[in-house]
Amino acid sequence: MKFVDRVEETKRLKEALLRKKAGLVVVYGRRRLGKSTLIKRVLTNNDVYFLADRSEEQYQRTMLAKMVAQIYPDFDKVSYPDWESLFRAANYRANRRFTLCLDEFPYLVEQCPQLPSVLQKLVDEKQLNYNLVLCGSSQNMMYGLFFDSSAPLYGRADVILKLTPIRLPYIQSALKISDVETIEEYAVWGGVPRYWELREFNASLNEALWQNIFSVNGTLYEEPVKLFQDDIKDVVKTSTLMSYIGSGANRLSEIAARCNEPATNLSRPLKKLIDLGYLSKDVPFDVPEKNTKKSLYKIADPFMAFYYQFVVPNRSFIELQRPKPVEQALKAHFAEYVSLQWESLCRDAVTGNLIDGVLYGEAKRWWGAVLNEDKKPEQVELDVVAESVDKKYLLVGECKWSAQENGKQLTTELLRKAKLLPFAKNHEIVPVLFLKSKPKEDVGNALLPKQVIGLSI
Repeated sequence: MKFVDRVEETKRLKEALLRKKAGLVVVYGRRRLGKSTLIKRVLTNNDVYFLADRSEEQYQRTMLAKMVAQIYPDFDKVSYPDWESLFRAANYRANRRFTLCLDEFPYLVEQCPQLPSVLQKLVDEKQLNYNLVLCGSSQNMMYGLFFDSSAPLYGRADVILKLTPIRLPYIQSALKISDVETIEEYAVWGGVPRYWELREFNASLNEALWQNIFSVNGTLYEEPVKLFQDDIKDVVKTSTLMSYIGSGANRLSEIAARCNEPATNLSRPLKKLIDLGYLSKDVPFDVPEKNTKKSLYKIADPFMAFYYQFVVPNRSFIELQRPKPVEQALKAHFAEYVSLQWESLCRDAVTGNLIDGVLYGEAKRWWGAVLNEDKKPEQVELDVVAESVDKKYLLVGECKWSAQENGKQLTTELLRKAKLLPFAKNHEIVPVLFLKSKPKEDVGNALLPKQVIGLSI
């Protein structure tokens, strides 16, 4: 698969490595996002790339010395008793600027906790003749090593790059698929390039699902557990929380009831999952983020959401190699699942973008009780609500992932609900339909997958 996106990250990494003085660059982010690929694309044949593992530190030094020997012959003929002696020897041999990349740096620190202090000493001396690139998938550990004010390497990095999932439009470019297929594929694989790469090996989405996810031998069958192991000690509790949320327990009280423990015990693990990007806390538009009564917890990562909706409940059938119940679940609920991801993508597309010449702030959902035209209580839900930056306009949106919707009817109902909103006064209401395909009537306010993908760049 061709390399896509990462334009800004590539530019910043190249600039950092070409500065007049040697620097320290940090690259981190969850596994499978292409950190190593990004770095290796920037490095040259005159640089050193070393992928660490969990083996004993002396063995790791021996392996690193062999890699350095590729550009400085016989460097590995010496036995280095500690990391400082190896790094200083490399500095002594450096007759030109090169880059030394230590990938999966947290593994080295696990075996030698003093390593950050060693590097701090070398960096502070400002005598290094080579760049250091430190890369890691353990978000917790990388954050602690470089953002904790008590850590030896705090404030030492010249550039810190945090890789996040790739944006929606690039999956279309990578897989060469239609607009509708782009939304459906993204709803499964999210913005993780390694998943796209695995998908590319198969002729269809369905084939890729059975090859990689719905098989005990599939590459991604145990993927969430592998990801959690990088950052979380209690993987069992984490998987349990994700399973409950994935099955529809979205309020804190519901999650606590299913876990059979006080809600106060769940605040820390839930926040941890939010910080790692696996969960999000959803509150209605115009409601403070700290309002826990209104908060809903959702799985933020598309792949994780798909996994906990379709894999976890059907694990026994998958283990027994009985595909029919899984096939039935997909047939019954996949379109509904995609529709939820479509809503999220539409909100992202509106946030911070120009829609018909108007710039909007953050788009959110809204739900709650209002008094309708007959002064009777009514529960109202809106998929997209965003206020313009100049406070003049209020965009309200309805998202549908089905064909041939009645555009006129949807718009009329959308305007009716919008006028009931307590915060809609003094705004000009802008109704927008986000639809899978053109509506029966051309109402002039419908955005299709093509437009949403375009706004997501």
